Amino acid sequence: MTTATRLEQLFRLPDLGEGLTDAEIVEWKVAVGDTVTVDQIVVEVETAKAAVEVPVPYAGTVLRLHAEAGTALAVGEPLITVGAGVPEDAGGAPDPVVPADTAAERYREEEQAGSGNVLIGYGTGHGPTTSRRRRRRAAAAAGPSASTAPAGAAGSAGAAQRTGAVDGAVAAGSAASVSHAAADISPATATASHAPRVISPLVRRMARDHGVDLTGVSPSGPAGVVLRKDVEQAIARAGRTASPSPAHKAAAPAPAPLQQTTTSAGPERIPLRGVRRAVADKLSRSRTEIPDATTWVDVDATGLLEAKKALETAGTGTRIGLLALLARICVAGLRRFPDLNSTVDTERREILRHGEVHLGFAAQTERGLVVPVVRDAHLMTTVQLAAELARLTELARGGNLPPHALTGGTFTLNNYGVFGVDGSTPIINHPEAALLGVGRLVDKPWVVDGQLTVRKVTQLSFSFDHRVCDGGVAGGFLRFVADCVERPAILFADV
Repeated sequence: MTTATRLEQLFRLPDLGEGLTDAEIVEWKVAVGDTVTVDQIVVEVETAKAAVEVPVPYAGTVLRLHAEAGTALAVGEPLITVGAGVPEDAGGAPDPVVPADTAAERYREEEQAGSGNVLIGYGTGHGPTTSRRRRRRAAAAAGPSASTAPAGAAGSAGAAQRTGAVDGAVAAGSAASVSHAAADISPATATASHAPRVISPLVRRMARDHGVDLTGVSPSGPAGVVLRKDVEQAIARAGRTASPSPAHKAAAPAPAPLQQTTTSAGPERIPLRGVRRAVADKLSRSRTEIPDATTWVDVDATGLLEAKKALETAGTGTRIGLLALLARICVAGLRRFPDLNSTVDTERREILRHGEVHLGFAAQTERGLVVPVVRDAHLMTTVQLAAELARLTELARGGNLPPHALTGGTFTLNNYGVFGVDGSTPIINHPEAALLGVGRLVDKPWVVDGQLTVRKVTQLSFSFDHRVCDGGVAGGFLRFVADCVERPAILFADV
């Protein structure tokens, strides 16, 4: 008798470039049962650098999504399975079958081929993988004990026999997540036609913690998949059922002791993922490696505001904000004090002084703090700087910044005054050597030409790597910036 199997194509999370090793699923663009084409966007993931839309290199029917939104996957872990038929338990015509050996060979060939297309900086191709069917046959040949073991034990054994993380995102004992998953199901559930399909281990754990029987949960996901909201609704229904009606409150049993209903599960644990983890790693490294120092000065920014208004009425066609003017001043300052436009090679014990100014600026987004980089800022006019800052800010807020726009900076400008604070001791953006922080603009009494008056005052904070320069250079740079803020005409000396 010839063994037959369905042709499936497994697409794993591709190498996302820029040294990124994992990503978190933000949103699936397809569901089980959908038909996809080559290079169709199927999922949006968030890396430590940005949100990225990932295309699939295969065409066919979506048979399986290997992880739900919010799950973090490492590069190379299973992402989506596409086949030529219909998903298990989804109804419809049976899948076309081919001899097992032929299917395995075609599967490996197509899985290695990919579409050949790539994202900006991301490839959809991936390295060769071992056929999952051969591993399944090897597991079946091990004997019937695997199919008669309890569901939890069978799931653990099956997971140990698979390589990588093919089923790492699937709960042990999922009843019908793949066509050959009967070995992972207990005999009681294997015969039930309505066995629940639970792809997410988080959903299964939630059901277990709240005592919810998944066989009684009505699935709302594609192809009968039990989703998290289904379990939450079941928990809510169970809570309402347990509450006595007003007519029976008198006969209700006495409430349980307080200590049994208010037991604390401990502090909430929030994993460091995506942008938050990248920020944590970079700032920790900065504090560990860089012997930084901070100096600051209060400046009268009234003149800078007047220059901004003059540029707005000059008909440039581009809105020029204070950040663009401060960027222009920083670029001029780095030309005068090039030691601050440097990085330190700790292995070679060398200072790398950069000839180009790639200016980073801190931007707060819904996904956290990011630092887009204006490339070759030293070659731009003030109007060009303003336009580029606006473009990158819009991309950052929409979560659409490509990874290359978040790397390679040589100096960072941080306008934390937008949060309503006066000053700070900013942490240097590793591996750079300096960072300028700007506080809020406030009305303060100020002496001008011997007369007391009210002026727009802000505080400039400057953190620098003490390995690349001493206080004299840092103080000279900060004083130059302060003088330009107070008297912008000084910038004409460098034109």
